[in-house]
Amino acid sequence: MWFVVVGCALLTMKLAEFGFAAEWSWGWILLPFGLAVAWWSFADLSGLTKRREMDKLEERKHERRQRHMEALGLNWRRDRRVAVIKETRALNPPPMAPVKKSEDERHNRDVITAFLPSRQELPPVRADDKEAA
Repeated sequence: MWFVVVGCALLTMKLAEFGFAAEWSWGWILLPFGLAVAWWSFADLSGLTKRREMDKLEERKHERRQRHMEALGLNWRRDRRVAVIKETRALNPPPMAPVKKSEDERHNRDVITAFLPSRQELPPVRADDKEAA
């Protein structure tokens, strides 16, 4: 856009024969228009124009949603609070994995359960015993 503005200013100065542009050749006067065409071609091919258009649409959609939420009396700021909560949860480390017990700790558990009848495992029930009962 600025290339077009500068080109129009230089073209006006050349046609009015005013200032420094009156003495320049037509190549220098028309150069900003060529640069504008080159910039627009680059912006279209690289996707810059489409990205900006999508950003504007997203912004308008967000503003429209806020207006409707306020008109309905709903709290649109809740979305922001939820986003902040999700961010803080993502920053906190996950809970630690349980520590694997050593062989001595397993042995001690087995010894203790051997003397406590409530902690002893019951023998497996066979299919023949289920039918008899």
